[in-house]
Amino acid sequence: MATINIDLTELPNLTNDKFYPLYTNKDRYLVLMGGGGSGKSVFTAQKIIVRMLTEQKHRFLVLRKVAKTLRESVFTEIKNVINRWGLQKLFKIPKGTSSELHISCINGNEILFAGLDDVEKLKSISGVTSVWMEEASECTPEDFRQLDIRLRGRTMNYKQMMITFNPIDINHWLKKEFFDHKKPNATTIHSTYQNNKFLDKEAIAVLEAFKETDPYFYQVYALGEWGVLGKTIFNAQKVSERISYLRNHDPVVQRGYFVYRKDTADKIIDSTIQWIDAEDGYIKVFRKPLSHIPYVIGGDTAGDGSDNFIGQVINNVTGEQVAVYKNQFDEDLYAEQMYCLGKHYNNALQSIETNFSSHPVKVLTRLGYTNQYIREREDTFTGSITKAYGFRTDKLTRPSAIAELVKIVRESVNLINDMDTLNEMLTFVRNEKGKPEAKEGAHDDLVMALAIAYYSRGQQDDRAFAAAVAEKETPFPFRTEEQSTGVYMQW
Repeated sequence: MATINIDLTELPNLTNDKFYPLYTNKDRYLVLMGGGGSGKSVFTAQKIIVRMLTEQKHRFLVLRKVAKTLRESVFTEIKNVINRWGLQKLFKIPKGTSSELHISCINGNEILFAGLDDVEKLKSISGVTSVWMEEASECTPEDFRQLDIRLRGRTMNYKQMMITFNPIDINHWLKKEFFDHKKPNATTIHSTYQNNKFLDKEAIAVLEAFKETDPYFYQVYALGEWGVLGKTIFNAQKVSERISYLRNHDPVVQRGYFVYRKDTADKIIDSTIQWIDAEDGYIKVFRKPLSHIPYVIGGDTAGDGSDNFIGQVINNVTGEQVAVYKNQFDEDLYAEQMYCLGKHYNNALQSIETNFSSHPVKVLTRLGYTNQYIREREDTFTGSITKAYGFRTDKLTRPSAIAELVKIVRESVNLINDMDTLNEMLTFVRNEKGKPEAKEGAHDDLVMALAIAYYSRGQQDDRAFAAAVAEKETPFPFRTEEQSTGVYMQW
């Protein structure tokens, strides 16, 4: 058995530019997500054919969830590539309506087709060298795990699982597996019909007509943005449009965290606070601080430990989200980073939720951070009203805070710059009792922290607004690592 000598110089003309570099991609997981008509399935079929002709001892396994859907989808897709490229003499394809779908090459390589619902057939297949999992959104995590195991055998070729799908539900396991964090040895590609140079004008017109007739359908099914099943609290169309925009216009100007030194009283020395740039930093900056502009920071603590510690920073003049902090930290370290973040943003008003724990607020107080949100509370013994630092989410404040954020999304979604926050909004729904909360398996910590920030705006010192109007808005630079002395920020 040997490879077949074929002319590959025409491949650039036969392949969409978005996918052409992927012919040489050897990552274990090649994940192609996108809208209808993007050409992702056609390319996957093309890559399989190229590998069939240029590599040896191949046994590709091509799957869909249901076996009866194979013939009219992936089988036809691969057959069309063979015919379009004039390679019929090099392949043996069953004719008629034979129930056994199988394509073989004259060099001995073969393509097997199976449905994940045909358990007995899957058990009989061995020696798989690569896999194509089409319409993977129909499949389960267990399906994926079992297929992954099948690619652990020895082969002279690189092993690759190609996964193609349309993103329908933002809460899907595929998003968590490949998109919520960088999975090792994986490449993810997002494509739309706009990346398909072979799509005819009529097909383009059909897709673009949805812009007017059903904008949300257009965002999800044409542009391939993550969708949501069920009724969301936030305007899904506007959120999806914003996500689509930010995908092509990354608003992050810096990413990193703060370092600092403490004195003998265990307090942070303000003049030692430094910003450190880091690609994996847990603070994303969309707008650097402007001198004399008042800022507000909403904080959400980790609750039962399953969520992250969050800080959402907004410009209290424009209402724009200018930075976001997200990490799983010990409470005292979270509070210390929030201290630095607040100092960095002009001694911002800090409003941290205290429902689960008041420790971060106590740490801020111990560190000498007094510009904190003040709530009133009733003493259960004396009935007197006292004041305390920190935000309390209750039956009165929670609905009001969420309603205000819903209004902002509806009227000014361009103020929100964080993709993770927007994605959370798509899974923030009403439960069976009508209470707004994160869909099962999703999180709402970013949403709640941002809602708290907007809700707390009214406690900003009026003098800060007056100073903002009087002072020309000029960017205040980050302090660099080289600046080891002097005051870090003026406040």
